[in-house]
Amino acid sequence: MTGCLGAKGEIVKQTHPSVLAITGPHDTDGVMKAVHRHLPKPHDPFVDLVPEIGIKLTPRHYAYLKISEGCNHRCTFCIIPSMRGDLVSRPIGEVMQEAENLVKSGVKELLVISQDTSAYGVDVKYRTGFHGGRPVKTRMKDLCEALGSLGVWVRLHYVYPYPSVDDVIPLMADGKILPYLDIPFQHASPRILKLMKRPAAAEKVTARIRAWREACPDITIRSTFIAGFPGETEAEFELLLDFLKENKLDRVGCFAYSPVDGAMANELPDPVPEDVREERRKRFMDVQAKISRDKLKAKVGKTLKVLVDAPGVGRSMADAPEIDGVVKFKGGKSGEFRDVRIERSDAHDLFGRMA
Repeated sequence: MTGCLGAKGEIVKQTHPSVLAITGPHDTDGVMKAVHRHLPKPHDPFVDLVPEIGIKLTPRHYAYLKISEGCNHRCTFCIIPSMRGDLVSRPIGEVMQEAENLVKSGVKELLVISQDTSAYGVDVKYRTGFHGGRPVKTRMKDLCEALGSLGVWVRLHYVYPYPSVDDVIPLMADGKILPYLDIPFQHASPRILKLMKRPAAAEKVTARIRAWREACPDITIRSTFIAGFPGETEAEFELLLDFLKENKLDRVGCFAYSPVDGAMANELPDPVPEDVREERRKRFMDVQAKISRDKLKAKVGKTLKVLVDAPGVGRSMADAPEIDGVVKFKGGKSGEFRDVRIERSDAHDLFGRMA
């Protein structure tokens, strides 16, 4: 058994004593040593000749690019720092080498991920690294500029709302990286955000969203929220709905609060009953469904550049794989870009024909 839960090995051993080995997250070497203790490694030319890029679990035309591990924040609903530790940024030269290898192998879209993408480089004080013989700082903006030079789609995920986020918006407006920002706001009530240990100024968030849209009109903003956080009142939930209606985010997910074992939020007073948590989640998503339907309807009649995931199904710049909607049409080959004229829409997806 491997992964985050492996960091709590004793619990796993007590619950499942037949498990042969337990390793923590990001421990490929530990996993392989455990496997070979019980199954000696035979010579296999097909495996031994695996290229430097490794074996991707995504389709050939897109790939996830992890730039750091761990997180310095202590959000009360999250246990990632206790399992993965504080932020550790990968050297920017190493990240860029991996990105170049992926592009050379045929990747058309790089999805930048971490536990906190906008904190990239904080732990090393934005140390200067090297890429292609040139100095590059270990910082989100500099990384985005370097990735933007590779000639593929670059999509940012899990961006914490630091002021530095403002620095990458011009890169989106200039077409260097995709005009797409995945930024989990989590709530809008200052009191609830404080209990979550998240930034607690929803009015400033609204002003920043407005500024981002003015600087980059085509920007797509995705976010996630939690409904039914311990202590959340009906009035505070209504405040969250008002925030959603005012800001009209493009892509949104909402989760009913779940008391994850080990999370500090579980100790907060006035827990919200499970049925109320779920009812609020549903009300939230009903509001978002109307916003999404209206936003997608505005795209009818436009021609969009689409990356084909499979014949008849693709994604526009506004759509991340697996979590956002898709564009449906007839034809196309996996991994190619096609222009699609949008003819109709629903609350989640677009429908059209190749131009």
